[in-house]
Amino acid sequence: MAAKSFRRRKTVGTLSENELLNLFWENLWVCVRVAGSGSTRHPAPDLLASRGDRKLVLEIKTISANKKYFSSKEIQELDFFAGQFGAEGWVGIKFSQNQWYFLPISELVATKSDNFVCDIVDMKKRGFTFEEMINLV
Repeated sequence: MAAKSFRRRKTVGTLSENELLNLFWENLWVCVRVAGSGSTRHPAPDLLASRGDRKLVLEIKTISANKKYFSSKEIQELDFFAGQFGAEGWVGIKFSQNQWYFLPISELVATKSDNFVCDIVDMKKRGFTFEEMINLV
C-alpha cells in the first residue's frame, strides 16, 4: 500500500510541476523541470524559469493540508543552488483550494527546530500569486 501512496504523491507532484511549467511558457518565460529533483545526492530544484535577466529556481509542493513544513536542509540546498545559478530561490505551494502561492525563500518563517513552515493564512497575507511573482521587478 505504501508504494501506491508514494506513486500517487509523485504523480500529483509531476502534474503540478507540469502545470506551472506550462504557465511559465504561456507567460513568455522559458522553464524546465529538473529530472530527479529530490532524489539525487546533488541539490536540485523542481523548476528553473527565466525571462530576460530574471532567473527563478523553485521548489514546488501540492498539499491537502493547510500547512507545509520544509526541512532546513531542503531550503539550504535550494538557497545554495539559487546562489550558484545566479537566481532567486522560491517555494511554490498549491493548497487544497487549488490556488498557488509563492514565497521567496528569504521570507520563510523558521520553526523552533530550525525548519521552515508555510501555512495558508500566512501565504494569503504575504505570499504572491503566480502573476504577482512573475511580474515583480
